[in-house]
Amino acid sequence: MLKNINKIILLVGLMGSGKTSVGKRLAKKLNLPFVDGDQEIEKAAGLSLVDVLKCFGQEEYRAGEARVMKRLLQGSPCVLASGGGSFVAEQTRKLAKEHAITIWLKADIDVLYARTAGRKHRPFLEGDDAHLKNKLEEYIKEEYPFYSEADIVVETKEEAVDNTVSRVVDAIDAFVK
Repeated sequence: MLKNINKIILLVGLMGSGKTSVGKRLAKKLNLPFVDGDQEIEKAAGLSLVDVLKCFGQEEYRAGEARVMKRLLQGSPCVLASGGGSFVAEQTRKLAKEHAITIWLKADIDVLYARTAGRKHRPFLEGDDAHLKNKLEEYIKEEYPFYSEADIVVETKEEAVDNTVSRVVDAIDAFVK
């Protein structure tokens, strides 16, 4: 079992891949603080993610996200659930390689759809669920090549979160050995 992790554990993946639910339990298991990248963006902006996007547009949203990720990745060891698209930014990937063990929680389209349909707090999936699968497929095509640069890949599926956490712990253990 892992002891004394002295790096940030960065969870990356599309919205609905399990970064927050896995991250909270993983942090508890590793005795590290949990940090949610999306919540940190909201704190920094003083607005919800949806409102940040509406008020400032996607370009400024991503710039703010990159600033927040830079600060977080230069911080103390923790389990950090990144915002869905934050790992696409080259600066974030570079900092992650220096300061973190990166774990891609990779989910297939059906798992992502089941976990995101009907959710209104996801700013990049606004609109009706009829277009959701197409939007998710676009994100898979655009972002999976970046996520593939992660140190570790763990497939997430419809299973108990604790089972996914156990597989993540095993993968970290194998990676650090």
